[in-house]
Amino acid sequence: MTSSEKVAYLKGLMEGMKLDDSTDTGKLLKVIADILGDMAEDIEDVESDLYDLSEEVDAISDELGDLEEYLGVEDDEDEDELDWDDEDEEDDEDDDAEPVFYEVTCPACKKTITVDEDVLALGSIQCPNCGEMMEFEIEDAEADEDGEPED
Repeated sequence: MTSSEKVAYLKGLMEGMKLDDSTDTGKLLKVIADILGDMAEDIEDVESDLYDLSEEVDAISDELGDLEEYLGVEDDEDEDELDWDDEDEEDDEDDDAEPVFYEVTCPACKKTITVDEDVLALGSIQCPNCGEMMEFEIEDAEADEDGEPED
């Protein structure tokens, strides 16, 4: 039994009980039954829209499957075989590197904060504790295989 059928049954029961619409209770029950009827119609509309949407998604999925077949992609794992952009490989290598953090002590308040390389590259930041401007000097020393700086 659908929601609309249940509401119709409820209204039939109310008529069979011969509720008086002039009393407060009768008015209240009639309004509740009308609201339930409206809600049942809304639910049926949503269910219909959901069914239509589901059919559209299935059609799109079928078309996507046809496109994957045309491109030679068999499943999600094979998607990586399509090389859309050579630069992505270089970016992936950079993304895998662990971030490096540094502890910096504010000269004004003497509190230590932790910053990453990107913050150090800015050259200066405002201390989050006291507001004093902190400046950084970055020395670029490339190390060779022996761990000693190159000349």
